[in-house]
Amino acid sequence: NAQDVMADPVSPLDWTFVWESGIVPGCRDGFVALGVFDADEYDLEKPETFGLFGGYFYNSLTQSRLFGVRSGAGWQAIDNAYFDDPSAVPPYEPADWHDSPRHAEKLAKQMGWFMTTPNVPEVDRQKIDAKAVRDSRPDFEGQTIAQIIGRARSLQRHVRAMFDQHAWVSLGASVGPGVLAALTAEIDPTMVTKLLTGVGGVDSAEIANDIWDLSRQVRHSADLTALFDGGIDGLGARLDSLGSADAAAFRGAVDAFMYEHGSRGPNEYDFYSFAYETRPELLWSAIDRLRRNDDAADPRAAEARGKVEAARLADQLRGMFKDNAEALGTFEAGLHSANVFMASRERCKTNLIRVIHEMRMCFDEIGRRMVAAGHLDHHRQIYMLLEDEVDAWLADPGPWRAKLAEREVDYLSLYDLEPPYIVDRQAPPLAEWRKRSALAAAAPVAVGDVLSGVAGSPGVVTGTAKVLHHVDDDIDLEPGDILIAPQTDPSWTPLFLAVSGVVVNVGGIGTHAVIVSRELGIPCAPAVADATQRIPNGATITLNGHEGTVTIDALP
Repeated sequence: NAQDVMADPVSPLDWTFVWESGIVPGCRDGFVALGVFDADEYDLEKPETFGLFGGYFYNSLTQSRLFGVRSGAGWQAIDNAYFDDPSAVPPYEPADWHDSPRHAEKLAKQMGWFMTTPNVPEVDRQKIDAKAVRDSRPDFEGQTIAQIIGRARSLQRHVRAMFDQHAWVSLGASVGPGVLAALTAEIDPTMVTKLLTGVGGVDSAEIANDIWDLSRQVRHSADLTALFDGGIDGLGARLDSLGSADAAAFRGAVDAFMYEHGSRGPNEYDFYSFAYETRPELLWSAIDRLRRNDDAADPRAAEARGKVEAARLADQLRGMFKDNAEALGTFEAGLHSANVFMASRERCKTNLIRVIHEMRMCFDEIGRRMVAAGHLDHHRQIYMLLEDEVDAWLADPGPWRAKLAEREVDYLSLYDLEPPYIVDRQAPPLAEWRKRSALAAAAPVAVGDVLSGVAGSPGVVTGTAKVLHHVDDDIDLEPGDILIAPQTDPSWTPLFLAVSGVVVNVGGIGTHAVIVSRELGIPCAPAVADATQRIPNGATITLNGHEGTVTIDALP
């Protein structure tokens, strides 16, 4: 799910300040605490938890495979969970140190906890911590640059602690679905996706609910409807000039949304990216799309329907297992674990993003001051620094201006590179990477073709394909359309409310598109290779979320 985390190149300051100083050691801490590794099995200076090649983020498959080996699940189970076609992945190469009875014993105890705990208290405590970080944001106008940079640095410890939790909670989120898949494999392999529909408590789905509520205010107000009919450019200023009761209530609701969810946005782990708070047009665009939907499309109703169907299916399986106490007990534990840890994993990310955004707000403020002083071309150029360069730059910024501008040109050029899906030991030189601008067109589709991915969120729907490469692409979404996207993150969630199904190029059962689709009760097929290149915008397609397939019914 590396593309779910950061699909675009990572800015230098974000990688060094957030990742190398927080997330990377935090991930190591989590794997050690879980019992997968000892701390000294990692490099002490640069733990081998994540990789960055050509500016692109990579997960460590070796790290995950060894969790499978030492837990007894096997490395094949990890590959099957991550990849649609495991045969395309470099083979696992065992080593003497991989097998460890001591770690296996510790992990066995941990697996029992994964299957039985009613909640994950530390993640819930960290939600309180993340809110406290937001609540403590000072009025930057009265702060010196030294105070602002001090606040940003003080938050690094939160990032490390939160990713410690995120690492092992993410591993825990694979346990329940794995148990359910094993139990239902011979009954119906698609049952797992149906059982996990409408899990509830998924923080990123709450964003969709809140944006939906904002869209209802617009839909049911003549003043606000006219405001959005005028376009989203300058909408905030026009809203504040309205002076009506509806406008005041809407502004209050928007401000509350920004306080709670303003940290979210596309590619949200990276400082260089915009969030709702730093680019309100992202929110206006989402509301503008949703205001056209009838009230019957309320996502809470879809979630409720999903829960009813999941409960019905669970009862059906209980009936099938009633004469096998062991199977029934394992089923109940697996279902419970999946619900607890899938929601907790999303909460871990929400907590992290909230803290990272507070760091972003610090550096944005410093960047704006340095623009005013003539030391940057624009405030986001600050993110071309490395962490260990910040103090020298602040002490004498003059010589850095041309260097940072040059770095930004190089950084932006990385967006045209097509990163290799897998890096095995050594990344190829950047000169050998394919350029997106020079890629040959994907193989065209014909009526009747069936594109295959993996089962994601259940359901079958026929509709018009709407292909979006970026969340803010100017393409109208109408009720009944099917969204085709490269991959998604929480900034895409509001778009799910405007469509009847979702198809993404990459991903698996635990990726954002699938989790949110299940919550909203719409079908989703992940890992449909090159879907955004092969499916024409405007084509009529049938999406089968049970099977993970897309059938081309008609071409535009």
